[in-house]
Amino acid sequence: MKTLIEIHVLQNFAPSNLNRDDTGAPKDAFFGGRRRARISSQCLKHAVRKYFKAKSEEDLFDAAAIANRTKRLQEELVKLLAKKGRDEEESVQKIQLALRAVNLVVKEDGKTEYLLFLGKREIETIATVIHDQWNTIVLPEASAEKSNKKKKKKAEDADSLPAGLKKALEKAFDSGKAVDIALFGRMLADMPEKNQNAACQVAHAISTHAVEREFDFYTAVDDLKPEDIAGADMMGTVEFNSACFYRYAVVDYEKLVDNLQNDNELALTGLRTFLEGFVVAEPTGKQNTFAAHNPPEFVLVSVREDGSPRNLANAFEVPVRVKGEESLTRKSVEMLADKAMELSSVYGDEGKSFYIDLIDSGVEIGTKKPSLQELLNDVIAEVKREG
Repeated sequence: MKTLIEIHVLQNFAPSNLNRDDTGAPKDAFFGGRRRARISSQCLKHAVRKYFKAKSEEDLFDAAAIANRTKRLQEELVKLLAKKGRDEEESVQKIQLALRAVNLVVKEDGKTEYLLFLGKREIETIATVIHDQWNTIVLPEASAEKSNKKKKKKAEDADSLPAGLKKALEKAFDSGKAVDIALFGRMLADMPEKNQNAACQVAHAISTHAVEREFDFYTAVDDLKPEDIAGADMMGTVEFNSACFYRYAVVDYEKLVDNLQNDNELALTGLRTFLEGFVVAEPTGKQNTFAAHNPPEFVLVSVREDGSPRNLANAFEVPVRVKGEESLTRKSVEMLADKAMELSSVYGDEGKSFYIDLIDSGVEIGTKKPSLQELLNDVIAEVKREG
């Protein structure tokens, strides 16, 4: 049995530049033959991960259940080993040798070759392994000379390290029951057997309507400039847009439980926090300039068994167009509901749905709830029932 939890959000942002491309412009995409505003899935997931960290500080989670994406593994291990009484300079050497046993190379700047997504428990376990096997992590002199000549070539001299060290380190890379790794997955290029398939898929958010690029021309004046000197001291342009975004994500609950080593309680807490974060966490791009803090007006969450995920973006293949006093968000809600019911009538398996409708659109697409917390309570209760 597979339990899918799908969340659909319609969120109308005021003028903003929430997620920029390499030129500083708001990201966009062509969909249905028209340009749409876009927020990348990576941006949305980053906002949710920050929400998870904030919740861990409120003691909803044990901080150890949250992961870090970093190149500074060596730096963290040095700190942990220092707490165990190990010398910093010697720790650096031991760490670099130990990590080489699992094909991870620390470069001269003290950083790994690429970002590693590691749970805090994993990092703590790696430090413990190095501490426990401190005296066995020794590179033979001849091999050390060879390594220097070849500038510490990747995986060189790994065979000279104790087999027990490699096994202990490989065992340490088990995700540490980190909720964000369980949800979003990870790839370790040099340890593919330690990759983790994500339990959650997040779509790029797109506007329900066509957008045009807009530019804000700004000027700034030097406050200390003499009064007899006219003109601006700085000028430029900022690109922005305003859009009603359709956002979608789906969680495979059984996969989430499996990734969390069958910890059902942590999986339920993680699922609830993800759904809540997906609704309330915002991208932070240029918010000091635009302050586009606009909560979603419509949220729909469905719990379905043994079905296929249903991204409803095709509800907006033909861009929403409004006339006169019509509401763009209301029209988007109506089109979304029509598409959801159309698919259910053909493919069935609509499951249980719960929704929040702040604009009182009049659609009936499940059980309407008066608050986000009540919606989440009912979703979690349904997941428990299905499980």
